[in-house]
Amino acid sequence: MTPSATGAAPLHGEKILVTGATGQVALPVALALAPDNEVWASARFTDAGARHRLEAAGIKCARVDLVRGDLAELPTGFTVVLNFAVVKSGRWDVDLDGNVGALGLLMEHCQDARAFLHCSSTGVYEPRAHHVFREDDPLGDNHRAYASELPFMETYSITKIAAEAMARYGARRWNLPTTIARLNVPYGDNGGWPAFHLEMILRGLPVAIHPDGPVRFNPIHEDDIVATIPGLLEAADVPATVVNWGGEPATIEDWCAYLGELVGVEASFITSNAALGSVPVDLERMHELTLPASVPWREGFRHMVHARHPEVLGPRS
Repeated sequence: MTPSATGAAPLHGEKILVTGATGQVALPVALALAPDNEVWASARFTDAGARHRLEAAGIKCARVDLVRGDLAELPTGFTVVLNFAVVKSGRWDVDLDGNVGALGLLMEHCQDARAFLHCSSTGVYEPRAHHVFREDDPLGDNHRAYASELPFMETYSITKIAAEAMARYGARRWNLPTTIARLNVPYGDNGGWPAFHLEMILRGLPVAIHPDGPVRFNPIHEDDIVATIPGLLEAADVPATVVNWGGEPATIEDWCAYLGELVGVEASFITSNAALGSVPVDLERMHELTLPASVPWREGFRHMVHARHPEVLGPRS
């Protein structure tokens, strides 16, 4: 094992729990960690194919229903917990139980772990046009306007903020070293927001953008998510460590134009006050704690198109 520039060695020989393991972000994380660790994946596993893919990689699966607080199949003795589970039903009672109450139950169940990584979101920040958000900036309902047209996101920001409060409590209550990592725009071969934009461009549909553009974010490739996890775990502490989690800055306008160039279809846009505004983040603290993201967004987007639409761009060599 070779330590990173921050002194954090790659995970090896750990007993790792990855929650929400069939999801866009957690699935590639679980698969990447499986060769060198005992990885357990928890989810509801309503898709038998997703469970089979995990088990074929040597990952042990446990059915967990966070909304009901059912952790009966989950063993103990985890050394590391990576919590990527999220419930987005749009129902306040369901999403509070699934995202907040269940997090408390999970931290209690795994209180003997050496480190707990809770994946939060930069969607917890109070919107401020073109402001570059630091970890101590005010929190607020980033999805308020968006939810007016897409009600399933109505609960997202508020329950993410509440979950951070639970993670902070759990770290103190069980003396469980914890990192709360506010993820910006994750993407990769397994999908993500830019992948939705890709599908819209291929179908000739306009991408909605906020009128106060350019709309800036910090997309981070799934390879960089995996690479930065050891450092984020090493930074886990009591009280909990809070850190932004993102990559190279980019705008929706630029990345859609680039996706259009790759697939030979010009991207088009419509402006909407219900679209998410800019949420660029300051990554100084992240770079102090772990490796900086190394995948340039154009390279990552090209890889994503290769993986998801080889018929358009050809298979990746």
